[in-house]
Amino acid sequence: MAPRGDGELELSVGVRGGGGGGGGAADLAEPPVPISLGRLVLAGMVAGGVQYGWALQLSLLTPYVQTLGLSHALTSFMWLCGPIAGLVVQPCVGLYSDRCTSKWGRRKPFILIGCLLICVAVIIVGFSSDIGVALGDTKEDCHLYHGPRWHAAIVYVLGFWLLDFSNNTVQGPARALMADLSGRHGPSAANSIFCSWMALGNILGYSSGSTNNWHKWFPFLQTKACCEACANLKGAFLVAVLFLTLALVVTLIFAKEEPYKGNQNLPMKANGQVEAEPTGPLAVFKGFKNLPAGMPSVLLVTGLTWLSWFPFILYDTDWMGREIYHGDPKGTDAQIAAFNQGVRIGAFGLLLNSVVLGFSSFCIEPLCRKLGPRIVWVTSNFLVCVAMAATALISWWSLKDFHGYVQDAITANKDIKAACLVLFAFLGVPLAILYSVPFAVTAQLAASKGGGQGLCTGVLNISIVIPQVIIALGAGPWDALFGKGNIPAFGLASGFALIGAIAGLFLLPKISKRQFRAVSGGGH
Repeated sequence: MAPRGDGELELSVGVRGGGGGGGGAADLAEPPVPISLGRLVLAGMVAGGVQYGWALQLSLLTPYVQTLGLSHALTSFMWLCGPIAGLVVQPCVGLYSDRCTSKWGRRKPFILIGCLLICVAVIIVGFSSDIGVALGDTKEDCHLYHGPRWHAAIVYVLGFWLLDFSNNTVQGPARALMADLSGRHGPSAANSIFCSWMALGNILGYSSGSTNNWHKWFPFLQTKACCEACANLKGAFLVAVLFLTLALVVTLIFAKEEPYKGNQNLPMKANGQVEAEPTGPLAVFKGFKNLPAGMPSVLLVTGLTWLSWFPFILYDTDWMGREIYHGDPKGTDAQIAAFNQGVRIGAFGLLLNSVVLGFSSFCIEPLCRKLGPRIVWVTSNFLVCVAMAATALISWWSLKDFHGYVQDAITANKDIKAACLVLFAFLGVPLAILYSVPFAVTAQLAASKGGGQGLCTGVLNISIVIPQVIIALGAGPWDALFGKGNIPAFGLASGFALIGAIAGLFLLPKISKRQFRAVSGGGH
């Protein structure tokens, strides 16, 4: 695919199913074996297993760690491990997987190691209270003692960080694997399948996290150091380990990779010896110069898009508890109850969001074929701009309806509640586009220009995690400038979405519908 004078991308090389590695034309991975659509679907199942555990992280871990003694402020900084892990781990793993010469394939060894580490991390987090007692925490019954347990907290944080690093070890190679195997189906179809598995994992994870009966079904999980909430967390995470193991086995069986034989066109030293390819984190930054044409624009628009999404991802349930149900996690009993009720309804909204995301993911590829990926991506940013602005209108509606009475705080207006749930569900459509189209465009650029699927996917992740760091560090002070609440951050998100839409309209590579069909395998 070569750039034309008008900015249109024109196919000039054959596409090998998105299997471009780090070596471009010298990439000696065998051409992918033709794969059926059903086999491709099963090859991506590991994404659902990983996302199951991630949904549990979002729904259970922040409340739980506060029972161990960490303050609410410290928990927000703890979540910075995610973007840090993504910034460091995914590009390096992507680069190494591009060059892996294992007989098992380039991607599967990293997926296997990452999933094993996820299982270890989940067990550490789930049993952190029991490990803390063994290390010297109080032996008082958890029903009687409600103070800090610092050994357990330290073990928990270490397990939490290991969990995030392990998730990032799997996600890059798993996406690159789907692009490698996509063949005639194309990277867009592969990303839609990946997105669908993520949606299913979210649905199962949020459902599991909202279940308060794990300690009843598995009473042996309760100990003197681990009461009902802790036992529920243990049960949910142990089920997550079983599901991830099943998903991993299915992926390893149905994802048939051909071994990568290495790049034999490496530069020669003065003495005639072959100069080894650079490795390590510095090699990732050296790889930026080998990114395919159009990738810098994709990185910029991706960053702006995620700047518009992260405020909602971080504060959606908090918004429901504060602005919609008028609760306060540190207020009176009635305000605390109202806040918790809002959080639960917000979690149900996330479940609806995941259902819509799953169904929408099947429509992304046909939309991209008909309209082109650039128009689909830009349209999703405009939708997010409108949705983030709608949060301010709904909040104003809710506050106008609220008169300060206790019964108002406990019982939210049914119309407002319905509007919020509709908003949560509606956002599943642009979220499906966000989870699919940028990665599909990246896979197409890497396949046609030989930039390396793993490296390009890892570099794309940098444009995701940097906005996450910016929002995590800046959203709180930004909200404080305008008073308490989440509306200032949502307003800023609406502005970023608008900027991202305009930037995408003028900067994203113009892949025509005909070219998209050819690259994505839609021409047959």
